[in-house]
Amino acid sequence: MAVSGETEFDVDVAPSVIMEILLDVEALPDWSGPHKSAEIVETHSDGSPKRVKVAVSMAGLTDNEVLDYTWTDNSCSWELVEADQLSSQKGKYTVTERNGGSHVAFELEADLKIKLPGMIVKQAQKKAVDTAKKGLIAEAKRRSS
Repeated sequence: MAVSGETEFDVDVAPSVIMEILLDVEALPDWSGPHKSAEIVETHSDGSPKRVKVAVSMAGLTDNEVLDYTWTDNSCSWELVEADQLSSQKGKYTVTERNGGSHVAFELEADLKIKLPGMIVKQAQKKAVDTAKKGLIAEAKRRSS
């Protein structure tokens, strides 16, 4: 059963700070609790992360994932290449300037290979979306102080 979630929020830092955090994918474990490791395997010609290996622990499952990233000046998106537990995953952050700070829109869609009770899957999805918001805000405040 595929689940999706999204959130939008404002952060009192410039969009460039948010994009800097997102580009620093190897620091994901520092601000995103479910991420246990992140390693850049391949980069785009401009040096931005292209293929990334991550280990994620959520809802009692640990998953080793390979993700392909796409970047624009104001967005970061990724798509699952392979994983132990997921059959698909797509995510995207879109960052725009708002009132001297940043407005961030986050979307995530994922489907598990194995069947779990819907309630557990939805709780894990909610945690992922909450982490994307709260962790990113906390990291932005830490980096801008």
